[in-house]
Amino acid sequence: MKNYLLSVYQPEGTPPPADVLEKIMQELAALRDEMRAAGAWVFSGGLNAPSTATVLRFDRGDVLMTDGPFAEGKEYLGGFTIVRAADLDSALEWGRRLAQVVTLPIEVRPFVDEAGD
Repeated sequence: MKNYLLSVYQPEGTPPPADVLEKIMQELAALRDEMRAAGAWVFSGGLNAPSTATVLRFDRGDVLMTDGPFAEGKEYLGGFTIVRAADLDSALEWGRRLAQVVTLPIEVRPFVDEAGD
């Protein structure tokens, strides 16, 4: 089994209305329960807006800190789920299901091979 990162990309702007967001959150909780029951769910979480970020950068012996996101963009990492799956096809299926629930783009990426895999 290998771990995969399912990254949720969120557009800048106003979030959906409360009733729409509530339905999404209910479906997301149900999907997370299904992932747990299947033994696939490892961890997940939502992230605050990019404006809350602090970027640390090593430069000529010093670590410089700046407020805000590392890169400006129209989309940003809004949340993620880590799943354990037998192969990429299985991870892609979880990513497909997640995309249907949150109605946002999902990037599926394997972790670097871990010892024992």
